Amino acid sequence: MPPHRRAYRPTVMGTRGAVASAHPLASMAGIQTLLAGGNAVDAAVAVGSTLNVVEPFMSSIGGIGLMLISRPGGERHVLDFIGRSPKAADVTKATEDELAGGPKSCATPGNLGGWLAAHGRFGRLPLAKALEPAIGHAERGVPLTFKNVEFFGQARETLKRSREAERLYWPSGGPRAGAVVTYKELAGTLRQVAEGGADVFYRGPIAKAIARTVREAGGWLAEEDLAAFTPEWREPATIRYRDHDVYSVPPPFSAFQMLETLNILEGFDLRAWGHNSVDYLHHLIEAIKLGSADRLAYAYQDGVPIKGLLSKAYAASQRARIDAKRAAVSEGERHNQEKLAGQIGDGHPAKFEHEQTTHFACADAEGTVVSVTQTLGVPFGSGVAVPGTGIVLNNILKWMDRDPASPNVLKPGRKAGTMMSPTQVFGDGAFLLSIGTPGSYGILQTQPQMLLNVLEFEMNVQEAIEAPRVRVYRDRLVDAEARIAERTRAGLAERGHQINALDDWSWVVGGGQGIMRDPESGALMAGADPRRDGYALAV
Repeated sequence: MPPHRRAYRPTVMGTRGAVASAHPLASMAGIQTLLAGGNAVDAAVAVGSTLNVVEPFMSSIGGIGLMLISRPGGERHVLDFIGRSPKAADVTKATEDELAGGPKSCATPGNLGGWLAAHGRFGRLPLAKALEPAIGHAERGVPLTFKNVEFFGQARETLKRSREAERLYWPSGGPRAGAVVTYKELAGTLRQVAEGGADVFYRGPIAKAIARTVREAGGWLAEEDLAAFTPEWREPATIRYRDHDVYSVPPPFSAFQMLETLNILEGFDLRAWGHNSVDYLHHLIEAIKLGSADRLAYAYQDGVPIKGLLSKAYAASQRARIDAKRAAVSEGERHNQEKLAGQIGDGHPAKFEHEQTTHFACADAEGTVVSVTQTLGVPFGSGVAVPGTGIVLNNILKWMDRDPASPNVLKPGRKAGTMMSPTQVFGDGAFLLSIGTPGSYGILQTQPQMLLNVLEFEMNVQEAIEAPRVRVYRDRLVDAEARIAERTRAGLAERGHQINALDDWSWVVGGGQGIMRDPESGALMAGADPRRDGYALAV
C-alpha cells in the first residue's frame, strides 16, 4: 500500500495560499509572490514565467494558453491567449513536416500577452515583482532535472531545426542532470517586458526580432500578426454534475468533450461498479469515444451547438448508444480521411440546442483561484529560437489539418483547436477543486478521470492525480498504465478493447496538478503529478 492512503506523496496543505505546478522552483516562485503580498493572479504570472526557465520545452513565452480565474462573489472568467495562424499562412504551400515544426509551424505567441492581461485586470503587485523570480532564475541558473534531460533528449531533432535553439538547449556533450544552465538573454527579455509591458514584445524590438527570424527562415509569422494579438475574455462553459458545478473553457476550444463525457457518465452508478473496474473503465472509454466524435464534428465549425452538446437530454441520447458489453470503433483523436467500418459517428446535438500542454494552479487566502494550461505544442515547439531574446516559438499549426475536407483545415488568422481545458469545480457556490493537465488530445480524457476520482470515489487531490489512468485512440486501441490490475485489463480485452500496457507511471496519460479546498475549514490542499517534475507547495 502507498504510504499516504492511496497516494505515494502527501497532500500539501495550508491556509494562506497554495500552488501546484510542473516544477518545484516554479511552485516556489508562486509561494514567494504570495508571501510578498501578491494574490493568486500575481502568483500565476510568477509561476508561468518561471516555468519558461525551468521547463523551457513546454512553457515558453513563445507559446499559447488559457486561464480560468474565479474570485469571491461568484466571478468566473476565462482568458483566451491562443495566438492565431499568420495572415500569410497558405496550406497549399506547406508539407506535413513543415507544419509539424520549423518556421511555418508558428502561430502568434500568446502566453506573455495572457499573463499581462490577467495581471493588468486583477494583479496587485507591480509587474516587475511578479516577474522577479523568473528573471533571477534565468540569470543565476537552474539545475537540469532528470525529467528535463529526458525531454531534451526526445526533442533532439526539433532542436536541430535552428542553430539558436541548439546553442541554447544542447550544450557541448549534451544536457546532463544536475548541470546548472543560465538563460541570460531570456532574463533580458523579461526585464524589457517588466519595464515596457506587452508593447515591447508585440510591437517593439522583440516583435521585430521574432518576425525577422521567422521570415529569414522561410516562415509566415510577421510583425502585423504580433501587433494584432489581443487576449480575449470569455464566459466559461459549465455543467452541473450531480450536486457540483463544473466550469471550463468555452468554444472555440474543445473542453466540451470532457464536459459531455461527464454528462454521459452521470447516468450510471459509477460508485457501485468501483474505481477502475472493468465496468467503470469500459463505460468511461465508450463515453470518451462519443465525446471525441462530437469534438471532431463540431469543435472547428462556426456556431458550435454548445447548449445541445452540454444538455442532459443529449447526454441521455448519447448514453443510450453505449453497448455495455462491446467496444465501439473510434475515429481517434484527430481528423482522418480514412474511415473505419462501423466507426462511431457524431451525435445530433442541434436537436437539443434549447435544452440547455503544462498546467498549474494558484490559490490565495482571499478566495481567488487561477488555473492555467499553456503550451509550446510539442517539446520546444517549432524548434525556431530567436537570437538575442531567449525565446523559442511554438508549433501550434501542427494542430491544424492540410486536408481541405477537415473542419480544422489551416486558414489565415485562425485559432488552432486546442484541447487545453483548465477546470474548476464548485459546491453550493464555493470553490472545491481546480484540476488540469498537459497531454494534447489526452487532456480531454485525463481530466474527467481525475475529476471523477474526487467527485465519485472520494479521493483527495493527490490521490486523484496519482491514480492509474487510461487513454483512448483510433479503432479500439486503449493505453492503460500497468498499475491497473491485469485481470481488469483482461476483462476489457474480452469486450473488444485492444489494451496496450504502459509503464506503471507514464507521462502519456498526462501530468496533473490540482488544488482543493476543505468545505468546512477552508484549508487549501494541493497535489502534483509524480509522472513529471510536478510539485505542490502551500503556506
